[in-house]
Amino acid sequence: MLRPYPGMAPWLTTVVTLVDAAGRKPIQDLDLDGIAANRAAVYPRGRLAQRVLGAIDPSVTITTAVADGRGGTRIPLRLYRSGRSGPGAPVIFFYHGGGWVQGNVLNYDPLCADLAAGVGAFVVSVDYRLAPEHKAPAAAHDCIDATRWLLARAEQYAVDASRVAVSGDSAGGNLAAVVTQAFRDAGADGIRAQALIYPAVDCTLASPSIDEHASAPILTRAGIHAFLGHYLDGSGVDPRDPIVSPLLGDLRDLPPALIQTADLDPIRDDGLRYAAALARAGIPVRVTNFQGAPHGFGSLAGAYRGGEAHRRELVGFLTAALSAARAGVGG
Repeated sequence: MLRPYPGMAPWLTTVVTLVDAAGRKPIQDLDLDGIAANRAAVYPRGRLAQRVLGAIDPSVTITTAVADGRGGTRIPLRLYRSGRSGPGAPVIFFYHGGGWVQGNVLNYDPLCADLAAGVGAFVVSVDYRLAPEHKAPAAAHDCIDATRWLLARAEQYAVDASRVAVSGDSAGGNLAAVVTQAFRDAGADGIRAQALIYPAVDCTLASPSIDEHASAPILTRAGIHAFLGHYLDGSGVDPRDPIVSPLLGDLRDLPPALIQTADLDPIRDDGLRYAAALARAGIPVRVTNFQGAPHGFGSLAGAYRGGEAHRRELVGFLTAALSAARAGVGG
């Protein structure tokens, strides 16, 4: 049964209704077995699915590696290289969404391959540990450690460790923001750009849009509380700690940012507030709020009328930032 949502186009309403109905039960209704099943689910890749989710660029080669993390942790990586990302290519680290609980790297093949081909970058998708088995800050530590591990092997992977960008959607946008702050704090200056797609950056849940779009498609207020419960409850981490709420951290001397938000998303204001806070800290920031879009629209690029603009802006921002770094422009 279609569930119209004010401001959403009929075709997109149909798609997100099918996603909600066929994809999975709400996170708040799942036990550990249900969560595990959701994590393992891989999107179909037939012709119709490609129309909705996007196709994997055939010019991109996909391989894998395993990074070493703290405490003996082994962190799987999924690597994307196009014909344009030869020796000395810049690196883009991508951290997937899923509320720190769900999601997998395979379902981001279309997006990561687009970045590899469009930017001419070596793209590294980090398969970090998930809650509730691994509470905060395990996901953040894995993303920081995997990023450091690969950059320490820049010669082996034939990449330029001085031209690095981080990106991610939703919880992955949170992790990308956390990585930029960790690298800044460590005095590492290779990260030249952060591209955050409807990021969740405030675990105190202070954004007004959470109530405004409490019953939105794809992500609801109840779902947000459930995801955070899995990630934070029993972790010993304060929701105000920047390791989980980068909005509340020190935002000075961070790289330029692109922040893309979805107007019909309960965490829309997380991204808008983060953009405003970065600007107040003197960080160049571009923010685009996509009208009529629900949370997760980046993974439905073929169904949402602004999907092409979202991808074009993302590729263009990262290309410009990494090209400027090669030319020695800015920091």
